[in-house]
Amino acid sequence: MNGSASHEPLLHAALNGDRDHPATPRTPQSIAAEAAAAVAAGAQVIHLHPFDATGRQTFHAEPVSATIREVRAACPGIPISLSTAAEIEPDPQVRLTLISEWAELPDFVSANQGESGIREVCELLIERGVRVEAGLLSLDDAAAFVDSGLADRCARVLVEPTVTDPDHALAEAAAIERVLADAGIELPQVHHGEGIASWVVNARAIRRGHGIRTGLEDTPVLIDGTRATGNGDLVSVAAGLLAELGN
Repeated sequence: MNGSASHEPLLHAALNGDRDHPATPRTPQSIAAEAAAAVAAGAQVIHLHPFDATGRQTFHAEPVSATIREVRAACPGIPISLSTAAEIEPDPQVRLTLISEWAELPDFVSANQGESGIREVCELLIERGVRVEAGLLSLDDAAAFVDSGLADRCARVLVEPTVTDPDHALAEAAAIERVLADAGIELPQVHHGEGIASWVVNARAIRRGHGIRTGLEDTPVLIDGTRATGNGDLVSVAAGLLAELGN
């Protein structure tokens, strides 16, 4: 099977990360506003990175809680996914400690399977009722995920090649998908890429029945290479792709 069940949300929006773009939201209020724009354009899940008062990505409980509350108020009923990426806090033990202090919990977290200490993060959050999206950025990540034994405890897989060349990104997405199929892992999949390559990765995923993700974390540009005005702009184009290429 292709892995994306009919009841799964097909269109995810990744609002920020550390993208250098005028519309990248970093305060709870601006993140909530971009989330609302994405939902209005068709997003069914919101993925975000909270920021502290200095404009840095953070796992600290207070800005995490403030951001989740703002987004939930702006987008009632929409699932929220938070990042657990090592780029935010490279020290695995510090990361685990900070995440253990979260008071307001997201519905999901993305968990990059190639990162040191990620299993402990996954187990901690699963125990607290947070669902895990296993992030596979490479073939090595896919192999590590297969070996981890976590698949039956995860909600879905994120297939996320980081190469920016479209042909290479397509090949990487196909190879990651093949590793999962060979291992018999039938979790729902959400595919996205980086920059202009994200659009061909999205298109391939739609044709194969998978979910897709877009937003300023993934790409600052539209299909034709022009700069997006914001997350709503990107999600609107992705929704059009789903309508055109989906079943």
